[in-house]
Amino acid sequence: MFEKLFGKKENAKGMVVTKDTVIGDILDMDQETAPYFLEIGMHCLGCPASRGESLEEACAVHGVDCDQLVNRLNEHFGNQ
Repeated sequence: MFEKLFGKKENAKGMVVTKDTVIGDILDMDQETAPYFLEIGMHCLGCPASRGESLEEACAVHGVDCDQLVNRLNEHFGNQ
């Protein structure tokens, strides 16, 4: 399903995610990160806002702890 939205991308192990990282960039690097966003209520991954919205901005809108999401994503990318 996500390949249709984002195209098939190679996994970018080693990518470092910060609060300033744009959601679209994370999805471009590894589409397997989509479930991390979906499970916390960020369902509009294909919308234009995700192409330019930072994690911090999205977490504020969705009432999510940004530090926790950053940590989970960095674990996914093998940084912790």
